[in-house]
Amino acid sequence: MSNQVEEQLKGLPAKPGVYLFRDEKGHVLYIGKAKSLRPRVRSYFQATPDSRSTIQRLPERVVDVEVIVTDTEAEALHLEQNLVKRHRPPFNVRLRDDKSFPYIAVTVEDDYPRVMFTRERHRRGVVYFGPYANAKKVRETLDVLNRVFPYRPCEGPQPGRHSGIPCLDYHIERCLAPCVGYVSKENYAKIIDGVIEFLSGETRPILRQLERKMKEAADGERFEEAARYRNRLFSVRHLAERQAADKRAVGTIDVIGISVEGDRAAVQVFPLRDGRLIDRYGFHLENAAGQDTASLLEVFCVEYYGSAPSVPPQIIVPPDTGDTSALEEFLSERRGSRVEVRAPMRGEKRRLQELATENARVALESDALQAERRRLRRVEALEELREALNLESLPLRIECYDVSNIQGEAVVGSMVVFQDAVAKKAHYRKFGVRSLDGQDDYAALGEVISRRFARLGDATSEEYDESFAATPNLVVIDGGKGQLAAALQAMQAYDLPRVAVISLAKRIEEVFVPGRPEPILLARDSAGLQLLQRVRDEAHRFAVGFHRQRRDAKARESIFDTLPGVGPARRRALLNHFGSAERFLAATQEELEGVPGIPERTARSIYAQLHKAGRA
Repeated sequence: MSNQVEEQLKGLPAKPGVYLFRDEKGHVLYIGKAKSLRPRVRSYFQATPDSRSTIQRLPERVVDVEVIVTDTEAEALHLEQNLVKRHRPPFNVRLRDDKSFPYIAVTVEDDYPRVMFTRERHRRGVVYFGPYANAKKVRETLDVLNRVFPYRPCEGPQPGRHSGIPCLDYHIERCLAPCVGYVSKENYAKIIDGVIEFLSGETRPILRQLERKMKEAADGERFEEAARYRNRLFSVRHLAERQAADKRAVGTIDVIGISVEGDRAAVQVFPLRDGRLIDRYGFHLENAAGQDTASLLEVFCVEYYGSAPSVPPQIIVPPDTGDTSALEEFLSERRGSRVEVRAPMRGEKRRLQELATENARVALESDALQAERRRLRRVEALEELREALNLESLPLRIECYDVSNIQGEAVVGSMVVFQDAVAKKAHYRKFGVRSLDGQDDYAALGEVISRRFARLGDATSEEYDESFAATPNLVVIDGGKGQLAAALQAMQAYDLPRVAVISLAKRIEEVFVPGRPEPILLARDSAGLQLLQRVRDEAHRFAVGFHRQRRDAKARESIFDTLPGVGPARRRALLNHFGSAERFLAATQEELEGVPGIPERTARSIYAQLHKAGRA
């Protein structure tokens, strides 16, 4: 324990609150909440530490303890939820879905945020609403939302129209055309605020605003505009009434079952609406070792209901869940009315709870069996490769390289890593090839390999990279003999430890090995070949994806991006003034000088650049 932590432990208050453990780099390792901070935080650093296997490794890495005092335990629960979402600490219990459920996502950190259907829920800078019972309900909700709030439907972090002319969605009033500067960021942000407000259940302000605008349009005899507001008003009322009906329904409860085995836990949720079981949701909790049912229930409910669009008035839980008052307070605030967390001892609800618990147990056993099958298959694959390639040891770390380009344009390379036969995406790396002026796949591959192995074992550099510092057991090249030779030539420039290198050709899946004239042909159904195929295909996918990003970014560069003194604001001014890129390109110097917000000197430079390029 560091001296700093020792001093921090002495001054801990005996009050409710949240605690954060940080490592030497300032990264948050673990976040927890406590009814009394002093005994709870100190318990991690005592001679008999927390029994959880993951938590036992925690104290030795902690160099800083931060506490935030709250008035109540329920407030601490709220704060813990928000901080865990923000920091995603590696030692906290994590929720993993059995299957992907539909959500509505709002990309709030984009300049012009999107509102979209998704089945993922892990990206930073995105606000999620859900999960919903089915995808149809999500798409219906999005359709209504887009009629009421004309947010952009195009994909990507930036609006996607670059011709200077708005798309069809603008003309049917489904978008305000931020791509051509027809709406400011501030006004677009108000639209997104309305979407978030509605999805959060705050519909009254929206209804009042639509009613006011409808009345103003009618009073001004703008009857078509009034009709549009009337239709939007009806749509919002319909959605709001449907949501309210869900909340009022008799027999609206969630039944939760939990099963724990070692460091694994499974949760099953049975949602009942109008007394009918409408679905079954399954989840797995990671980092759950040593935690009791009450702790796991609290963690699950905070994360699950913290992002749900609604909370049922009653939640049925297992009998050994202890004091749930703080959880009830948290859920009641989320719902806007009282939520009861009950552990029935008899009757139909008790039967349903036992059924949910049994399903959780079955799910946990099934997950364990599948995990064991996958583990055995991975071991089999690694053993096959060791024997077939005559390796000294199992290829526990496999790196695969590929390059991608179209006729020498946007040449890129990829490096993917499989650790213990499982993709380790945190160690994937991308390379923008710098040295080529044209198409030469061998030279491109050589540059990628050189740049990667120049960083091998470089633990002292300020640019230390954990992936580059690791030594692979096996290097796989996507290609044939030529690609293999290029990779070997690049690697010979470095004093490398013994690293096996092969290439895998796509045509008939030939494995080329240095010094061997004939390729190795593995059985099509062999676990070893299938692992090599997965590694090769992943490297290809990663390279092609990066190439498309680079190519699309270059394609999106309009003529405005290459003009002197023209940034985003002046680009919008030019587009707003001329209406299209074609009219802008045909403009005279006098017309350019007459654009509001464009200095005469800049206008002359623009005209000279266009004329020089032969565009005017």
